[in-house]
Amino acid sequence: MRLWTLHPRYLDAKGLVALWREALLAQKVLQGMTRGYTRHPQLLRFREQADPVGAVAAYLREVHQEALRRNYRFDASRISAATWSGSIRETTGQLLHEWMHFLGKTAVRSPDHHDSLIQIARPTPHPLFSIVNGEVQEWERLVQKYDGPK
Repeated sequence: MRLWTLHPRYLDAKGLVALWREALLAQKVLQGMTRGYTRHPQLLRFREQADPVGAVAAYLREVHQEALRRNYRFDASRISAATWSGSIRETTGQLLHEWMHFLGKTAVRSPDHHDSLIQIARPTPHPLFSIVNGEVQEWERLVQKYDGPK
């Protein structure tokens, strides 16, 4: 599961579809509708919010907006009706770490898309995130060690 701090506009087609599916899974986990992935580190920053389901729903709404801009047909009725108007603080280190990770993925699966991104030094975050100075998050190290649903 990868819930990118990056703005969804950067994602290639496979990346955007994968993000949609993974964020919907995250929503189900946060709603208590699944037994798997409940300890996934990617969910920590959503769980820390006063309304985790509302936070992930706000995240999904922006992913859906990007899908609409591309004329994709993502089903908005799958997004929780929960509303949330906050932001999640995230660090520059985390954003840039994810950017480098994403560039590595696109270099392999979508070289033309990758070539259109490599000149970007500082990507824009997903609108849900407020970026502050700081290092890569501790939970990111846990993501790399995570071995599946528990």
